[in-house]
Amino acid sequence: MAGRYARLIPTKRFGRLRPRRTWPSAGRVLAVGSVVPTLALAGWLLAGLPLLLLGWFRPLPMALLGGGTAVLLCVLGLRRLPESVHALGRHTAAVAGIAVGSGLFNGFLRSEQLLVRRDPATYAQYAIWLARHGSLPIPYGEGGFGGLDPALRFDSAGFYDFHGAIVPQFMPGPPMLDAIGYWLGGVPGLLLVPPVLGALAVLVVAGTAARLAGGRWAPLAALVFAVSMPILYTSRTTFSEIPSLILLFGGMTLLLDARHRLRAGVGARTAAALAGLVFGLALLVRIDGLRDVLPVLAYAGLLIALRRISWPPAPAGAGADTVAARRFADGRLGVPLLAGLAAGGFCGFAACYLLARPYLEYLSGSLTPLLAICAVVVVVTAAGAALAPRIAVRVAARRSRTVRDDRGDDARPRGADPRTPRAQGSPERDGAGGGRSPRSSRLPRPSRLPRPSGLFRSSALPGWAAALVVLVMAGFAVRPWVQTVRRVAVTREDMLTADFIEKAQMANRLPVDGTRLYYEDSLYWVIWYVGVPVVVFATLAAAVLARRLAKGRSPKWLLPLAIVGWTTVTTLWRPAITPDHPFAARRLVPVVIPGLIVLAVWGLRWGCDRLRRSGHGSRLAVAAGVLLLVVPPVVISIGTAFSPVERGEAAALDRMCAAIPRDASVLIVERVTGERFAQVVRGQCGVPTARIKNPAGSSVATGLDVRRLIGKVRAAGHRPVLLAAEQDQLTPYGTATQVLRLRSSQDERSLVGPPDAVWGFASDVWMAVPEESR
Repeated sequence: MAGRYARLIPTKRFGRLRPRRTWPSAGRVLAVGSVVPTLALAGWLLAGLPLLLLGWFRPLPMALLGGGTAVLLCVLGLRRLPESVHALGRHTAAVAGIAVGSGLFNGFLRSEQLLVRRDPATYAQYAIWLARHGSLPIPYGEGGFGGLDPALRFDSAGFYDFHGAIVPQFMPGPPMLDAIGYWLGGVPGLLLVPPVLGALAVLVVAGTAARLAGGRWAPLAALVFAVSMPILYTSRTTFSEIPSLILLFGGMTLLLDARHRLRAGVGARTAAALAGLVFGLALLVRIDGLRDVLPVLAYAGLLIALRRISWPPAPAGAGADTVAARRFADGRLGVPLLAGLAAGGFCGFAACYLLARPYLEYLSGSLTPLLAICAVVVVVTAAGAALAPRIAVRVAARRSRTVRDDRGDDARPRGADPRTPRAQGSPERDGAGGGRSPRSSRLPRPSRLPRPSGLFRSSALPGWAAALVVLVMAGFAVRPWVQTVRRVAVTREDMLTADFIEKAQMANRLPVDGTRLYYEDSLYWVIWYVGVPVVVFATLAAAVLARRLAKGRSPKWLLPLAIVGWTTVTTLWRPAITPDHPFAARRLVPVVIPGLIVLAVWGLRWGCDRLRRSGHGSRLAVAAGVLLLVVPPVVISIGTAFSPVERGEAAALDRMCAAIPRDASVLIVERVTGERFAQVVRGQCGVPTARIKNPAGSSVATGLDVRRLIGKVRAAGHRPVLLAAEQDQLTPYGTATQVLRLRSSQDERSLVGPPDAVWGFASDVWMAVPEESR
């Protein structure tokens, strides 16, 4: 009865059994607490997407449908959950304490990135629009300007002009989550959502570590994860990486629980379907999450193939190899896992096509090869699943023939010519009547291929699998000495990136070369943030686990190791991000850093177990290993952990919005102000906003266009308001007053070392309300 919520005890008074409530075990609390965030997020996103497509993404419908779907998924995922985690009370309490501490710490030092300078502000303004309007795309609001005009433009940084409307750049998943905070507490509430998600991510990673390495090691994984600088960075502002992490590692956790359920005989297929759904919904958060879930597709195909081998049951009288081949119980999880993955993936692709098509076109250069790889995986997986029974029979027949040849059990006299056929009619081999059995006559006869060399024998495969892991990591380690990654700018976006890199190089006093991408240093990015010991222990663990998997052991690690290994290698090879740090560190957050931490914790456990079995294990060795994993990320993070960035933006924008008249139509005459503030004024201040096009070589609109558009705004019954970055840019049109003066800090833009400080930045906005001439 261990781990159940109630047990039966005898009662003398009534002479029957009655239930007595007991507290759930610590392991069950940790198991449930690490799954609930994933299921809740999945339910909210699953309900939010159709409501957003219908234009009904409002507080009441989402509270009813989104909250109800989240509760339903939690009930389905947690009902009759077996004991999948073994932990003591102190382990569960430590994990909870670390998660709460992480949320409070990051909430107190949260960022306020609302000016659209980089991606977090785009997500924040996206969320504000969804929370206030509940629909997409964003309309021009051209009625406030007297209709469309060739000099008007409505796009800005992070917001595309697409087919007569404004479309946000990114996927809608993170803004749908951030909108909860805005509904509860306005802009301050929205800014607190990332710290809450960061705390939930600590729980999810700890739960994954508890299932793979043991509950005793979950607090260590949670602590190393929580103090890593990229986690601190992405838990303080509105990025998409933390929600993606919750879904990906939550999917692994649900699938691990499905394996436990399979052996307990309760709800395994439902749990597998939920795991697939969660994996698929990761695309609703980040469309490039398709790369991260590719191993799930291949794994589902493998399970289906095993199911086809395992069903129907082996007939009576079948050989030992055939019987053994039909004992793959995990194969029953393949179809529900694939179905859930398809459903979640459909939601992600539908959202990308219907709500973020310009972003899809922008990513086509990297997404098209990824889709081609996905198509190849689908074809290979389908072929493997379809041909699995025939392949298994051939392999079993070949193995049986090899065993017979090695044992010399052919019915030939010693010294006989090997070309002489074996004697028939042996009742022991052929059954009664001396002939071959009907089943054996139907088995395909294996072709007479030469035996494989010792290099490729199954006994050598485990060693080669482990060696491959070490060689790959060694290759990344020496990559800076053999390769310099460059990209010649061709597209407009590439040219902007090259210009940005040149400015960062000048700020870092490096040689100016806009073609440099610094991707050859990607492994050292990881080492900066988690330290050499984590990378070494993770590599050791991956090598040991690859060796075990090649031997057919530790099957629960197959999918987690595939996801972490595949994503780590592809991310380190091509991070596909501007290489300034800490901004580039976000690319390591969804899988690489948490995956390596979980592997490192398992590697430390494996090493301690080996020392204990050899008689040299002690608490001192465990303590030393813990310090090796914890101290390096703490030392690196402490340089910026207590330095919040872009504080004061929320209050400054409130003052600016209060200064803009309610009946205004805002015209932004300066380029940088238009890029940063167009959507802020439109969405957060709630007034029609447009930019006036600048002539080539100038950052300010021409006076002729400005005066003509002022007249059109007045004719439409609105008050014209002009915004610019400097006072003299507005002087020709009226008296200019400063409505925003911000002096704050921003992230460092380090290229060749870990960030250890913050930089300052300034932003000014001037406003003029032209008087009507008489």
